[in-house]
Amino acid sequence: MFGHLSGIELVFVLVTVIVSVGFHEAMHGFVAFKLGDRTAADLGRITLNPLAHVDIFATVLLPLLLILSGLPPFFAAKPVPFNPAQVMWDEYGAALVGISGPLTNLVLAAVAGGIYHLAPSGTLGDFLSIFVAINVALFVFNMIPFPPLDGSRLLYAFAPEALQDVMARIEQLGLVAILIFMLLFFNILGPAIVSIDQHIINLLLG
Repeated sequence: MFGHLSGIELVFVLVTVIVSVGFHEAMHGFVAFKLGDRTAADLGRITLNPLAHVDIFATVLLPLLLILSGLPPFFAAKPVPFNPAQVMWDEYGAALVGISGPLTNLVLAAVAGGIYHLAPSGTLGDFLSIFVAINVALFVFNMIPFPPLDGSRLLYAFAPEALQDVMARIEQLGLVAILIFMLLFFNILGPAIVSIDQHIINLLLG
């Protein structure tokens, strides 16, 4: 999907990433706020303004470097902080905050897929196909139950205390934990992740 992109397609990728991670992160903050935690609201993170969410390295430079190197990209933003102790329903509320971001990307992909069927060719069609592919990738990758990825919040809600302690320690590493995960496990999980991505993309784009 991301091999041999033209200049305009790289622009499409950049625009899509900035818009999509903005929606993703803003939804984390919005759901946390609705469940009783004001952390993101007080920091001005419940906004679609991309400047509030974009990390120049993790959101822009690293994905573009991976794409230009012919490697599978992953996209990240400045995480929206929230206090799990402040949300309703304890770990289950925190799980809702966690999965709200990836589910937002899936909804964005579905909407773009619907529009794509009205304009499947030309520049708009090219942009929409990239928009769908990136949002599907954001959904699938972030639902992996490895901290600090969002899917880990869902696992955390049902995990025994010993596993929760291990996950909490890994989560403290932040982006470093994700990079370690990519180095150690992506060769094993990569084909399955790509297959799931492609299945959803085919379903949305036909």
